[in-house]
Amino acid sequence: MSDFDAELSDNDLAVQCRVRRHDPRPFETLVRRHQGFVVANCRMLSRSATDAEDLAQDVFVKAYFALPRYEPRAPFLGWLKTIKVNHCLNHLRKARRATFVDVDGDVVSDVEALSTEPEVDRIVEAEDARERVVRVLDRLSDTVRVPLVLCDADGLSYEEIAEQLGIGLSAVKMRIKRGREEFRRLYALEERAESASMAGRA
Repeated sequence: MSDFDAELSDNDLAVQCRVRRHDPRPFETLVRRHQGFVVANCRMLSRSATDAEDLAQDVFVKAYFALPRYEPRAPFLGWLKTIKVNHCLNHLRKARRATFVDVDGDVVSDVEALSTEPEVDRIVEAEDARERVVRVLDRLSDTVRVPLVLCDADGLSYEEIAEQLGIGLSAVKMRIKRGREEFRRLYALEERAESASMAGRA
């Protein structure tokens, strides 16, 4: 099935969805453009491939019915990410009864000391590393995995993450810092194990 109009931007397609309420093609085009990203991101947050498919479907259903409230001047993908983040976090809270308590209450005095390069985005660009990234993220606790994905995959600011999770800004910074450090450590272990396995088969 071809796209409704490959030349139209996301925002223009969203407007077409509102104008052509009985024509499913503009929205189907948006789904095809962004389904891979949404499913992958839901997978990172939920740790479940099955849940990720269901969550992604729910996200697009919610987006479709929310289109009358969409402001075309705002980037469509950013708007879609907001729906996805809210839906996935609600899923985590219900499914795991997750409570995000600010256990890192100490005031962070040296913000510069927390700055580390985002690892997930840089590594996930390599297609052959995607599965390894998912495996590593699955090994992280919700406490550090969720804010890490919200920051490095969804592009939310520390302030936005603090608001979403209901924790303090210092806790967000510490959790993301710890998450990146743990991600790097586990990713390196995965690489070494994979290299050793390949050497053993040689």
